Amino acid sequence: MATTTKQAGPPPWTDVGRHAVFPEGKHDEIARFNFLASLNQHIATKIFPGNRLAYEARVKPAFEKEAGRAPKDRHEVRRAMSKDEYYRFWSSLRRTYMEMRQENGRAMVLRQLPELIDKAKRINDGAPTLQLDPSVEVPRYLSQVDTHCMPGSYYTEVAPDDVSAAANYDSGIFATTGGLLGRFNDGGGRAMLAWLQRTYPDFKPTRILDIGAGLGHNTVPFAKAFPDARIVALDVAAPMLRYGHARAQSMGVKNIEFVQMNAEKMRFADGEFDFVVTAQFWHETSSKALPVLMREIYRVLAKGGMTVSLEQPPYHNMTPYDAFIRDWDCHYNNEPFWTTVHDTQMLELMVRAGFGKDDCFEAEFPAVLETDFLAGETKMDKGKDFGRGGMWYGFGAWKK
Repeated sequence: MATTTKQAGPPPWTDVGRHAVFPEGKHDEIARFNFLASLNQHIATKIFPGNRLAYEARVKPAFEKEAGRAPKDRHEVRRAMSKDEYYRFWSSLRRTYMEMRQENGRAMVLRQLPELIDKAKRINDGAPTLQLDPSVEVPRYLSQVDTHCMPGSYYTEVAPDDVSAAANYDSGIFATTGGLLGRFNDGGGRAMLAWLQRTYPDFKPTRILDIGAGLGHNTVPFAKAFPDARIVALDVAAPMLRYGHARAQSMGVKNIEFVQMNAEKMRFADGEFDFVVTAQFWHETSSKALPVLMREIYRVLAKGGMTVSLEQPPYHNMTPYDAFIRDWDCHYNNEPFWTTVHDTQMLELMVRAGFGKDDCFEAEFPAVLETDFLAGETKMDKGKDFGRGGMWYGFGAWKK
């Protein structure tokens, strides 16, 4: 008799890693997060694959019949697929899910915002490792967008000493990813660190800069691995930095400076850092900012130092369909620069910034799983969330 394997659902929201400033959920808020995590998994594993079937069975043949050829790029695929009812159904579900997830997290955080602000202030007040600068202007590429449907994005302050944007992000991303980033949502940082220790075991940086660090999800693993290093988590968003500093301090991580600064014009000295990292940063910038940021990275990086970035994979070697489906976030998830950055030859950009061509590299960062947390799994299902959980694309360079 044939047997079937029941797919494990995402971990319950109550399994998320907590700390002193983490928002507390009530029964209904927790239930909504659990529902949303299961809904997202269902959309990604059961409904999403039908898009390719619709393309192969209906959309592509119709395009070929009319044009006399196959679609040449993702733009042609998108125009054709946008008329297909199945794709429109899936896309609507995914967008609605994102809005529901933001609504639940934001409502939960705003309900207890005074308490969260007080908790963060008790930890942060007078700490030299939190350096805020009210004169920092939020770049237009952030100020004009509610990034991934997050009201006010990362930077908006709804109260003095606000931490609501960070608390919403911190509490909600666990549901969005179904726990695939780990208890503390630091899977990207852990993956980069494991790659570094495996690939360059003798490289022991003592001055580390994390650009676009947000609340420090991916900074903390480096701080734990290099406890004697000076580590700077840089961002333009004060709410993320206030919350991130309090979070790290309450977790016993004391060697991170959370600094408010625009990375396009950093106040650091030339060669001040021997390791500069970014994680999921570049797709939230702009065409104008991109070369400026890369030149600044080159400037603050010391000779003999390395920069590494974790990002979504470029479209260069993808089929038109695969590039199209990965491009969804640009059009429907408030990531307007997503499509451009994934068309950009990042290694060429690094060379133009000053790095030697032979000193640049591309890399893959396999996910590092908490196997006890994910029921003993040894690898992530690449079908989930378009395969973005199990393997990240990376690029970087040494400064010689």
